[in-house]
Amino acid sequence: MAENINMGTNTTTENNEEISLKELIQKIKEWVAFLKTKWKIILLAGVLGASIGVLYALFQKPTYKAVLTFALEEDKGSGGGLGGALGLASSFGIDLGSSGGGAFAGTNLMELMKSRLLVEKTLLNPIVINGDTISLAEYYIQINELREKWAKKPELKNIVFLPNADRTNFSLQQDSILQTFYKALVKEGSSGNGLAITQKDKKVSITNIEVVSESEMFSKLFCENLAKETAEFYIETKSKKSRLNTEILQRQTDSIRNELNNAITGVAAASDNVYNLNPALNVKSSPGKRRQVDVQANTAILTQLVAQLELSKVTLRKETPLIQVIDRPILPLEKEKVGKLKSLILGGFLAGFLTVLYLVFSTMYKKIVA
Repeated sequence: MAENINMGTNTTTENNEEISLKELIQKIKEWVAFLKTKWKIILLAGVLGASIGVLYALFQKPTYKAVLTFALEEDKGSGGGLGGALGLASSFGIDLGSSGGGAFAGTNLMELMKSRLLVEKTLLNPIVINGDTISLAEYYIQINELREKWAKKPELKNIVFLPNADRTNFSLQQDSILQTFYKALVKEGSSGNGLAITQKDKKVSITNIEVVSESEMFSKLFCENLAKETAEFYIETKSKKSRLNTEILQRQTDSIRNELNNAITGVAAASDNVYNLNPALNVKSSPGKRRQVDVQANTAILTQLVAQLELSKVTLRKETPLIQVIDRPILPLEKEKVGKLKSLILGGFLAGFLTVLYLVFSTMYKKIVA
């Protein structure tokens, strides 16, 4: 008995599904028939959208893309067996992290290049345009015709960004403008224009700097100067401890060398003073003996300091990373612009599709209201 009930239930479900499917097909046919009656409106909207797409392609300013590729090489000898183990694991596709690099390892370096510090320092770099030396920030103002927009604002009218200007002495308006430039360059990079830092593979230490703007020269200059600023900041930070140690040892070595030279001169002067002196008068010869002790002591100290200094220089060279530029942007740069045919097809399709949606939903709304 229960089996009969179940069989009846299954039959009813199948019939409901069949009816629902038939109703769906019928509804689709009705909507297709309805849209056929509106083909003139849809066609007109498509033609209008295609025209707008072509006009957009005609009046859109082209953008220029500058790409600089560099490789980062660091001395990994200090990693020892751990560095070898990490390299072996990486060859099998296992990512165990890096044994070195610290704050600038992997994606951290990419984020560093997009930091406000480096972007603003890059904008203050000197460049030569038409024989005049100006900052990249001033060039950015020129190509975007910002002076004309600021003409009616007294607080912005006389603002100038000099090359290599001291950032700490900037006014509130200058800080605000630089921050605006930074946001425009970095945030637009995520949507196509501006700055983008890419790396094809985490296992490959080759990084690309891409700058897209409406000015071919600005794209090239900003790309190259950002790479230079990053290299200087990265090398200075990575080798800071070793460099400070080397500088201290150098100052100590120079100081002891001066003391040794003075002691040698003192020995010679004391010898001159006791020339042909009666050997019985030993008191007068004591200054020369004291200077001789100074010479021996300073010689021993200087020998140790020179050895430590040379060792420190070797360590500094080993800890200084090498940033090797592989490809630089070369004029003419890659030009990017939406094609007329692509804009025509895309504009026509979008306009037609949106018109169909409007007709469908407006009809459904009228039925619901009625």
